[in-house]
Amino acid sequence: MIPSPSQSLLEIGPLTIHFYALCIIVGVAVAIFIGNKRYVRNGGAQGIVGDVAIYAVPAGIVGGRLYHVITSPQRYFGDGGKPIEALYIWQGGLGIWGAISLGTLVAFLAYRKLKNNRDISFSIFADALAPGLLIAQAIGRIGNWFNVELFGRPLDAFWSLQVPPRYRPSGYTQFETFHPTFLYESIWCLFAALVLVKWKVFENLRSGSVFISYVALYSIGRLWIESLRIDDANLILGLRLNIWTSLILLGISLAILWKRNFQRPSPSNIEI
Repeated sequence: MIPSPSQSLLEIGPLTIHFYALCIIVGVAVAIFIGNKRYVRNGGAQGIVGDVAIYAVPAGIVGGRLYHVITSPQRYFGDGGKPIEALYIWQGGLGIWGAISLGTLVAFLAYRKLKNNRDISFSIFADALAPGLLIAQAIGRIGNWFNVELFGRPLDAFWSLQVPPRYRPSGYTQFETFHPTFLYESIWCLFAALVLVKWKVFENLRSGSVFISYVALYSIGRLWIESLRIDDANLILGLRLNIWTSLILLGISLAILWKRNFQRPSPSNIEI
């Protein structure tokens, strides 16, 4: 079985290094490196990705935290909750949909302001970033292992996660091993990144399709992974909120992909 880490931080004198935060930082660095190489390969200017990241990365972290706090308010503002802990991002709790939404919006605004005179659209820029973002998410999920969080239902298998009693949720204290859903998500993100890079079909699609496919592929993986999780979550019609979010975004992304690449133009739009 997979053991849980004995510590989640490292103290060096007055400096405290949280492994969760370190995983996020490493993931961001990898995403910038890969995104820059792909963007330059498509004719973009060197350094633009890093310049945009200065604005987009903090926005993504803020957006991710806001999504987590808004969708889990009882943890911080309910009975026995501590509102100040809403700021403790090193303890985990970054909602990926909030991070993608606000991060992408700020990246769009920053790109329009910072890009050189090269005629490269934001959709091409977004396509260059997509595989690296998935790899960054895969690295970031390892931080959940250090925090002993985001595991799923009880599991008796050689790849199951051993969870100490103090981390087991109510109703599951008698079980010792659980689904390592954070690991499933890491593997899925790496697989999705490989699909975006290696699948030749994307060469024949319009720009922006790689990024939209990133949203679709991640949503598919998140659907089945979310169904395994047992941590507290808001429910709508018996389903976790993140399942509904994934379903909605999957539907929207597939509709956009179809409209951009496969829908025939109406007769009124055909040029003569």
